[in-house]
Amino acid sequence: MTTTAPRPASSTEPPTKRGLAARVSLGRVFAPVPSEFLLIASTALLLTGFGLVMILSATSAAADPYVVALKQGVFALLGVPLMFICSRLPLVFWKRIAWPALIFATLFQLLVFTPLGIENDGNRNWINIGGFQAQPSEFLKLTLAIWLGFILYRKRTLLADWRHVFIPAVPVAAAVIATVMAGHDLGTAMILFLIVLAALFFSGVKLRIFILPVILSAGAVAFLAITSPDRMRRFMSFISEDCLADYYNGCYQPLHGIWGLASGGFFGLGLGNSKEKYSWLPAAANDYIYAIVGEELGMIGCIVVLLLFALFAVGAFHIVRKTDDPFVRITSGAITIWIVGQALLNVGVVLRLLPVFGVPLPFMSQGGTSLLSVLLACGVLLSFARTLPVKAPVRR
Repeated sequence: MTTTAPRPASSTEPPTKRGLAARVSLGRVFAPVPSEFLLIASTALLLTGFGLVMILSATSAAADPYVVALKQGVFALLGVPLMFICSRLPLVFWKRIAWPALIFATLFQLLVFTPLGIENDGNRNWINIGGFQAQPSEFLKLTLAIWLGFILYRKRTLLADWRHVFIPAVPVAAAVIATVMAGHDLGTAMILFLIVLAALFFSGVKLRIFILPVILSAGAVAFLAITSPDRMRRFMSFISEDCLADYYNGCYQPLHGIWGLASGGFFGLGLGNSKEKYSWLPAAANDYIYAIVGEELGMIGCIVVLLLFALFAVGAFHIVRKTDDPFVRITSGAITIWIVGQALLNVGVVLRLLPVFGVPLPFMSQGGTSLLSVLLACGVLLSFARTLPVKAPVRR
């Protein structure tokens, strides 16, 4: 008797192909990001591009019209990729580099007191390396915000005691600000004061503890302003009822800034048609770039700039509101107050609502290190935004 061996059951699966195969795992490269990430990134890119166009226009009357814009473009090409690289770094990275970054930035700032340092209009706050002029104090703003966020995060359970609030935050911050004030740069020092106050505010310290640093900061700014003849001259010209009487001194720059804004009207004179940039308005591409925006693009251009900063603030403050991490809340709040507060100070000076402080308009003013530090700060915010929960799309 013969038996037939059972035939193997046929499989519906296709046969396995052998050979060289490559699998590419993209990980979370294309993972969805929160709306705050998109809002901050898009406004940062739009303001940077807008700034490059306006710097090119404001310097088009110079002997070398494209040199300044090309240098600014180089820093933009460097800063934008770095912004997105920083956005991929985890929270633990920012916590670990808090101390080293602040120490390195402070040592970098001290280079202004070496032969590399450059003095301009009484301020010694720049260095020249390889033909490139840099302002080290710009990096102090970012590193101080990260350091304060880390220190106050570590002491979050002890902040009811004023000694833990002030030590080591206040002495270290005062030492950092002193390196800037030694170069007589009150504008940058004011922004650093603002960062310290913002970090204390978002750390949730009690109001009675918070008021003392506010009084100390206001007193320090007043003392530094009173003890400088140049700063007092600018302040007195600001409060003068007849600014035209002081036209050739403290009122020259503020008046030409206002005249530039006024001549632009609602629609502006047209891109590139500024008259003030022809050696009439000092720092036309720097501290007074907003006046050139108003002159060439009118009230519409000015409103667009303010709206972009408002959208940036909305995205950044959403991070502060939604996060559960005290480090993220404190650092994000300090960075946001720095960037938005500095923008408001700059616009207030151009509108002659404030005396001249000498602070640039973030993203837009001429200054490679200023642009680079702001874009790196945006990278930190984008990194924090990735930690927020992403709402899944509703399926119907």
